[in-house]
Amino acid sequence: MAIYALGEIEPKTHPQAYVHPDATIIGDVRLDAYASVWPGTVLRGDHGYIEIGERSNVQDGCVLHCTNAEPTILGPGSAIGHSVHVEGATIGRGCLVASGAVVLNGSVIEDGGMVGAGAVLSYRSHVPSGHIALGVPAKTRPNTSFGPEAIQQVVDSYVKRAERFRRELRRLDS
Repeated sequence: MAIYALGEIEPKTHPQAYVHPDATIIGDVRLDAYASVWPGTVLRGDHGYIEIGERSNVQDGCVLHCTNAEPTILGPGSAIGHSVHVEGATIGRGCLVASGAVVLNGSVIEDGGMVGAGAVLSYRSHVPSGHIALGVPAKTRPNTSFGPEAIQQVVDSYVKRAERFRRELRRLDS
């Protein structure tokens, strides 16, 4: 895995966190217990910090960045789907940001909020608890189709998957 200090700033990875060997972690990045970061993902904490909460996952091909004024925070038990871009946003506990979404600076997704696949949350967007943001630009509405149990299933599956990868992943081409 590519984990880099930036000057004196080093990532802080809990021993129970999982970082895939093809992920890149740079600077002020904090990974809590059972958090997981998957292949092709870049977490770059060069102008502020990035925090990934306990049992949260950042799936393949994501880009997370931050600013001095706007850290990127992913609360506990949340999932960031494949190819998501998060820039200086706060995502609460038990949230799901689905594949290909973009969440821009100053946006807040409250606990249990969701962002649908491909949605774009422009600057300073807000997704209330129990709501989903859909479309480009994203509009929010009450979420009646994908409840907290479904998000918990995704989170649980990635905690188990990280355990398996930690035990069984072997590189064959080197």
